[in-house]
Amino acid sequence: MCKTERRSFLGRMLAGSFMLTPLAVALSGCSKSGWPEGMVEIKWDRETCPRCSMVISDRRFAAELRGGPKDTVIKFDDIGCMTFWIRDKLKDMPWLADAATRMWVADSNSKGKEVIWLDPRKAQFITKTSPMGYNFAAVTYPQMGSMDFESMRQHVLAKGK
Repeated sequence: MCKTERRSFLGRMLAGSFMLTPLAVALSGCSKSGWPEGMVEIKWDRETCPRCSMVISDRRFAAELRGGPKDTVIKFDDIGCMTFWIRDKLKDMPWLADAATRMWVADSNSKGKEVIWLDPRKAQFITKTSPMGYNFAAVTYPQMGSMDFESMRQHVLAKGK
């Protein structure tokens, strides 16, 4: 490659890197790896659910809550586990019933490693085989046969486990 070709090549490379800069700046404004503000990253295949002790690995069913005076974070492998855990801990942790307690559940339509997180109190729930057999999965919009959070919660508690 002659000197002129090298300069031309380097000039194109340099110009290309400046064109990527706005994209890099725009992407850097995203939260860490797509996690919603306030949510603590789940360490997939390493952290366990406090109710069933299963490793949290299926991204389509994971859930998390955060709140209370110590800003406590609890992570679950199944929305059913979160439902029972809240019921069982409510006496000792009254903040669980507080509207300020933040909750997230994975949208079961999430693909691959990119999880879309929903507020379970605003999500809809459909019947789908889940890790612990509570068989509910969150979706963003109502579908045929879907139910709201409170109805799903009542079904899970009535089923027991």
